[in-house]
Amino acid sequence: MDFEQKRQRLMEILKERSYREGDFTLTSGKKSRYYIDCKTTTLLPEGAYLTGLLFYHTICQEGLPQVEAVGGMTLGADPLVTAVAVISHLEGRPLPSLIIRKKPKGHGTGAWIEGLSNVRAGARVALLEDVVTTGGTLIQAAQRMKDAGLEVVRVICLVDREEGGAEALKAQGLHLESIIKRKELTEL
Repeated sequence: MDFEQKRQRLMEILKERSYREGDFTLTSGKKSRYYIDCKTTTLLPEGAYLTGLLFYHTICQEGLPQVEAVGGMTLGADPLVTAVAVISHLEGRPLPSLIIRKKPKGHGTGAWIEGLSNVRAGARVALLEDVVTTGGTLIQAAQRMKDAGLEVVRVICLVDREEGGAEALKAQGLHLESIIKRKELTEL
């Protein structure tokens, strides 16, 4: 399967497993008539594999800033960064993963970011997110990375709900790349 065939297969799994219609309240507090719970896809073996491959190949595109690590806010990004780390190892270009806590660790080092000792100071990082609506989680995650002395050079999501997140990120100097747009899922 080529990139587009893998992307199409992942969309099929997302549509079947992760896309729901009804009345929902999103992380942002916004109300929505549909919900995309990517974890039901990214925690499946095939879903994790395809997600890792698609993110990895997106990260490795020529002409775009190269990264030294991938990271994201727990819990949505946990399976994403792990899948990319595994695929990157198999591909011979290891990318360590970082997980940003919602609150600092309550004991020990009090760390905000897990895995930080696996990357050099000033490392170039790609922030990963499962679903973007307003961009608020990614803006917060980018700030945590910057506070830790890392440089956020890429921001990539699995699904962009196309509800203002890209624009909010752009206002913060961050460009959102997406593997799948909401419209593609709803039209499937």
